[in-house]
Amino acid sequence: MSRVLTILVAMFTIVFLMAGGMRRPTTWCLVEEHWFTGASRLTNVLFLVLIFVMVIATLLTMAERKWSAFIQDRMGPNRGPHRPARPEERPLGGLPHILTDVLKMLTKEDLIPAAANRFMFNLGPILAFAPTFALFAVVPAGPSVQVFGRNVDMVVATPDFGALYVLAIASLAVYGTALAGWASNNKFGLLGGVRATSQMIAYEVAPGLSLVGIFLTFSSVQFPAIIGDIGNALTGGTGQGRYLWRTDGAFDLGLPAWGIFIQPLGFLLFFARLRETKRAPFDLPGGESEIIGYFVEYSCMKFGLFMISEFVEVVVLAGVTTAVFFGGYHLPFGNEWLANLPIMQEHGWLLGTILGTVFWLKVLFLIWVQLLIRWTFPRFRYDQIQSLGWKILLPLGLVKRVRDGCAGPLGSGPCRAARGPRHRRRLVSWWC
Repeated sequence: MSRVLTILVAMFTIVFLMAGGMRRPTTWCLVEEHWFTGASRLTNVLFLVLIFVMVIATLLTMAERKWSAFIQDRMGPNRGPHRPARPEERPLGGLPHILTDVLKMLTKEDLIPAAANRFMFNLGPILAFAPTFALFAVVPAGPSVQVFGRNVDMVVATPDFGALYVLAIASLAVYGTALAGWASNNKFGLLGGVRATSQMIAYEVAPGLSLVGIFLTFSSVQFPAIIGDIGNALTGGTGQGRYLWRTDGAFDLGLPAWGIFIQPLGFLLFFARLRETKRAPFDLPGGESEIIGYFVEYSCMKFGLFMISEFVEVVVLAGVTTAVFFGGYHLPFGNEWLANLPIMQEHGWLLGTILGTVFWLKVLFLIWVQLLIRWTFPRFRYDQIQSLGWKILLPLGLVKRVRDGCAGPLGSGPCRAARGPRHRRRLVSWWC
């Protein structure tokens, strides 16, 4: 019963945090002007967050094992049946291991230390799990589509504060880590929690400063507006001249106005949030030689929440990075030619499906990059992690912040577009 209650409380917390991004936090899906609007919002919550993100994170548990086996030149997990099997049997290449993990977490004994603070002990994994899911609420997974004559946004929430929601909700995970270490009443858990908390705080500032540059560049803090501005830049719409380099033709060949090309240093600083996933080379909080870390006293589903939250953070980091630095759901050579196809004009939902697939393909690519980093680099020492965060990334972020303020928005000041040979347009400065 406690296992089911833990899951239900975690799900309620996810929905409550996502509702914080709505205009009506308490009844955001019940008091819309039309029932279809509320139903579409609820569908976005179910499919974009609770299904897509959760399914990808669950499959990542198997993908990481297979990728680590490939890196280490071994076979990896290939047997996961729930019945006695012969050695030569390899059911589904070991995919049933995922179901085995779930059954293990649901059936193991739920141990709580006698001297632990029971309320805080149970609250810790929920605070570590729920905010990671809620972060995806403001990430557009596709363009708006027409369904039954009404626009349906492929995003759960579009608050006025936009991407600032990411910075605010991401900071809540620190409380889950600190509570887990303190409430266990275990000295090793407490030391692990303090160490993990200090590392998480060290890598909160630089990624935030990198987003400030994106806000100044596109003059907006909302992900849909930023991605829409990129689309205008690629198609020559209202953002005409806001591309880095392009040819005149049916296809917009050239260098797209993505954040990674406009602000490459900002991309490196933001990708430092890889530290938030608590995975190698930043996996010191869960190092085996350090007596496991802040979740040493956890078992059963509570331990499972800590583990699955790490994989959810991988998916969320890939999604936010795609939206900010990789053009979101836009193709690198523009979407105008695709939208002008007769079949796309006849079936508007088809364009949204294709562009939504483009978004998830970019997300999967960045997930693969994170797996590659995870199984390539060794673990950093504690002093190396702190020095990287405070002595290198933070000064770079401050210098970049000053430079972004001097450069101004995209298409203004030193970033004015200039006409070159063969009517090609380029920006005078690439750092806008």
